[in-house]
Order: sequence, then C-alpha cells, then structure tokens
Amino acid sequence: MMVSSSSPEQTFAADRSAPAPQHSGEPEEWSAKKSRILLACQDIAEACALWRLATTLGWLDVRLQYSGSTFGPFWLTLTTAVMVGAMGLIYSQLFHLNIHDYLPYISISLILWQNGLSTLIQESCSTFTRAAGTLRSVTMPYTVQALRTTIRCGIMFSYTVVVPVAVFIIMGVWPGITMLLALPALVLWLLDCVAFCLLLGSVCARFRDIPPIVGSLLQILFYVTPIIWEPKQLGSAAWWLYLNPFYSMLEIVRRPFLGQLPSGMAWLIALGGSVLLCLLALFTFSRSRNRLAFWV
Repeated sequence: MMVSSSSPEQTFAADRSAPAPQHSGEPEEWSAKKSRILLACQDIAEACALWRLATTLGWLDVRLQYSGSTFGPFWLTLTTAVMVGAMGLIYSQLFHLNIHDYLPYISISLILWQNGLSTLIQESCSTFTRAAGTLRSVTMPYTVQALRTTIRCGIMFSYTVVVPVAVFIIMGVWPGITMLLALPALVLWLLDCVAFCLLLGSVCARFRDIPPIVGSLLQILFYVTPIIWEPKQLGSAAWWLYLNPFYSMLEIVRRPFLGQLPSGMAWLIALGGSVLLCLLALFTFSRSRNRLAFWV
C-alpha cells in the first residue's frame, strides 16, 4: 500500500485555495429578521387591497351578532342613552357639577372609552382566535382579520355616537367647526386599532390567559383616566395625567367635540405612543405570523 505524501508548501497552497468557512452569526440573523418583517409588510399591503372583503366580513359579524333581534344594533344606542342619562344625573350630584356642562362631557367621554377604546382593545384579543376556522381553511392575508375587527368595532361605535350628538342638541351646546379637528385624531385611532389587533391578536393566540388580564387592566384604567371625572378636579396635580397614554388618546378626540382645542402635549404623546405601538405590533406580528394557524 502506497502512502502519498505532500510537501509543506503544497499543503499551505491547498489551504490558501480552499474557500473560507462561512460564519453563521449576526448577518444571517439580521437577514432572517428582515425577511420576516418584509413578509409581514407584504401581508399588510395585500390586506389593504382586500378592504372590501374585510368590510363585508365586519358587517356580517354585526348582522350575525344581532340576528333575530327586532331592533338589531340599535340596542346599543338605547342602552348607551340610558347609561349616559343615569350616570350624568348621579355623578353631577356627587361631584356638585352643573349638569348643563357635565352631561355633554360624560356623554362623549363614555362613548369614546366604553364603545371606542375599551371595546376595541378587548375585541382585538380575539382577532385571530375568533377566525380560527377561516385561518385554517382559506389562504388570505392575516391582516384581513385585523381590518375585519376594526371595521366591526367601527360599525358598532357609529350606532352609539348618536347619543352625544343628541345630548349636545338637547343641552344647546354645539362645538361648531372645531369638531372637524377630531377627524385626524379619528384617523390616528383607526391606525392604532389595526396595530392593537395585530399585537394583542398575536399574543393572545399564543397565551390564552392574556384576555382576562387585559380586561382587568381596562377596568382599572377606567377609574384612573378622566372619564366620569374631569381633569380640572385635580387642580395643579393634573400634570401626572400625561403619564397615562390613554388620556392623551382621549383628549385629541374629546376636546374638539367639546368645542375646545387639545393641547400640543396631548398630540405629541398620542403620536409618539402610536409610533411605538405600530413598531411593536409589526415586530410581534412578524415573529408570530408563521405560527398563527397552529396556535389558533
């Protein structure tokens, strides 16, 4: 048996000509993260092109929820009117406030919180679990379900916004053209709604204990956020309200409806919170998008 030998020069030349080993590390990880984010952005873009489908699904959800009912979604209007009237009378006496000024305030505040932010956040927790059958059987962008939830909540909100309008007319208080300043704030709310659906919908699909925790936190936020009480009641200590991001989100919509201008600080906090929320939602959705069909 012959043993081939090579000189040290030949061995060194062979080592130089061999391809350098590829190191797996940060570049590959960053490439994977970038790919996930791009796929998530593509999912969002494709869902926006299917907005008609999302609108139809959202309206169908409302019709099915009130199928067989005589008044249908108008029950939301009736129950909201009773709640606003009762709470306005009771708390105006407890806080020793003029009902002529307090009733418009509590009517728009309760609608924006109870049928706006609170309802949407709770509904966003079931964005994907509620559509489990669809996700497993039909190929479509996952973001369609986020748009579906947003549209469903928007339709239900429209049935209750009639109540504060009626209160303004009865009390002879009308915000005038200042009310138009609420339109950009509502557009920001729509963007936040989709972000909440992608964020909480993905997290709650994986961890089913999150929705009860979210519900409990919303109950606490209801009392620490000026909804049934006014910020001016805190006097000089009202500055700490800006530490609550939900306060700024309410103010940019509520103040124009009351004929007042929201503060610049409220807008800055609302815009900053929306940017952070969207980035967190995009990161979470990109990480969990490939697993949602298995989690639900």
